[in-house]
Amino acid sequence: MFLAHLLREAGVDAVVLEQRSRAYVEGRVRAGVLEDGTVQLMARLGLAERLGREGLVHRGVNLASENGLLRIDFAALTGRGITVYGQQEVMKDLFDAAEARGLEVVFEAAEVAPHAIDGDAPFVTWRKGGAEHRLDCDFVVGCDGSHGVSRAAIPPAALTVYERNYPFGWLGVLADVPPAGPELIYCNHARGFALASMRSATRSRYYVQCGLDESPDAWPEARFWDELTLRMGPAGAGVTRGAAVETTFAPLRSFVAEPMRFGRLLLAGDAAHIVPPTGAKGLNLAVADVVLLAEALTEHYAGRSGAGLDAYSSRALARVWKAERFSWQLTRLTHRFPGDDPIERKLQLAELDYLATSQAAQTAFAENYVGLPQT
Repeated sequence: MFLAHLLREAGVDAVVLEQRSRAYVEGRVRAGVLEDGTVQLMARLGLAERLGREGLVHRGVNLASENGLLRIDFAALTGRGITVYGQQEVMKDLFDAAEARGLEVVFEAAEVAPHAIDGDAPFVTWRKGGAEHRLDCDFVVGCDGSHGVSRAAIPPAALTVYERNYPFGWLGVLADVPPAGPELIYCNHARGFALASMRSATRSRYYVQCGLDESPDAWPEARFWDELTLRMGPAGAGVTRGAAVETTFAPLRSFVAEPMRFGRLLLAGDAAHIVPPTGAKGLNLAVADVVLLAEALTEHYAGRSGAGLDAYSSRALARVWKAERFSWQLTRLTHRFPGDDPIERKLQLAELDYLATSQAAQTAFAENYVGLPQT
């Protein structure tokens, strides 16, 4: 949807195919942290009116451990911050503006399939309302996630895949209670990781690390709240308990498929790469991808130059790998890995102590968290 708005701004026609209904997309709770660059892009596209009213601007983040509570001051170190505003809210804004601007979005498009992507005349087919539809186009952009049809349409021999599956996951609870604090709190505890996050001033999102073999059914609400507050240490005093609106379990994974282009098919977002949620990079990486892609497609149509499209994959991957590195680094810093010996715990605490005493280390952390340049 961001790409469609960017292309419309440049006078390039695009059609968006969405497998689900609009109500489903707007109702599913996903990412909630927007990098500064994503916020600026929404403002540039005229999509930030509600974001400006309802988004929660955070000028720092907190790391809790037995060393104490460390706050990284984004504003002082980088002059920027992040904004908490749910992905489903972003989608509502994108869809509302699409209607007003005449952008074509086909909801509930079933059996979507790209064809002839290695030639000069690609096309896409789908089914809706009992009929088959076809769209002839110049390019197909796969924004359909890790399990979508786009990347699967590329011959396996044409892709190099890098993957790491983590030996734990996040059990998450969404509850209509005030947040534990005004900013996110990442917790490193001997029993495992915890995160205190939020979606609004009255809705909180909490996570605890647990094993891949653990069922959410083994975590009644009382156990979850007890474990969360224990792992948060003194910061847990700010937790307000309440009934879960939603309980989720998410395994953690790092994944990159290179290159992000095959013929007339271009990949963006989760179709090409996955990061652990620790660094809050997934949504923001997808946005950064399409900023580059819109620039390349605009250049193609304005000057018939293919240079931007030829460079798209390498430019996008340069940022992707830095985000993969940061997400891995923060995951390693805050989680307990099976088989870790006592030295690993000491190394984590030493790294946290170094962060607490080094402005250079804090600046590097802050630069990565608020978002590296999109272009």
